[in-house]
Amino acid sequence: MEVRDAGRDHTGAASVDDTVSDLDLLRAHVAGDRDAFGELFRRHRDRLWAVALRTLGDREEAADALQDALLSAHRAADRFRGDSAVTTWLHRIVVNACLDRIRRRRAHPTVPLPDGVHGPEDGPATGGVEPAAPVPDHDTAMVVRDALAALPIEQRAALVLVDVQGYPVAEVARILGVAEGTVKSRCARGRARLAVTLGHLRPGTGPAGASRPDVPDVTGGNPKEPSGVRSGSGRSRPTANQQEEA
Repeated sequence: MEVRDAGRDHTGAASVDDTVSDLDLLRAHVAGDRDAFGELFRRHRDRLWAVALRTLGDREEAADALQDALLSAHRAADRFRGDSAVTTWLHRIVVNACLDRIRRRRAHPTVPLPDGVHGPEDGPATGGVEPAAPVPDHDTAMVVRDALAALPIEQRAALVLVDVQGYPVAEVARILGVAEGTVKSRCARGRARLAVTLGHLRPGTGPAGASRPDVPDVTGGNPKEPSGVRSGSGRSRPTANQQEEA
């Protein structure tokens, strides 16, 4: 199958008609189209990069994890079963690559460079847009990033996808391969930990207020589908997974 060329983009590279679906692009890649997978990555690059960066908190590690994930997706495309959206499949591979790096980092700790941030001239290796905080809020963003990094990795992944990236709980459940109740549980526990850690950032609260945070009830996440992401057709998970052990 050949993906129809719709002309050239501003860089002179061939562009593909946006009416071609993600699934058609993936099938074209499996069939031997050398440009199809690159177009699929171009469509979703920025969101995949943002998820990797927020999950790992380090630009270099995020770029490496994203590269690992895309290589895995490129090689495993012929095994895509179609039981979820292509974007869900891509996000699952990226999240798993990030979690693998976190586990390896904990098993073999190293001393990171300050902030893990390069200068503006370096730019993200993926070409994606870094989700950066405005300069006046930089210190607060650093504190929040460090607080996220201190969470258990499963809670961090759920919070990044639901609260930071705005994915619906149902979509996150498909990305992580767990039940919706497990996602809600992980988010609730992660929010409770963050409320204690970041309580001093709330207006009018101090250390005393932080020790007894007003933790909101578990929410359903963003009720709307994020732009550019389609819901998959994932099946409901067994109810045995509905609650995560503490």
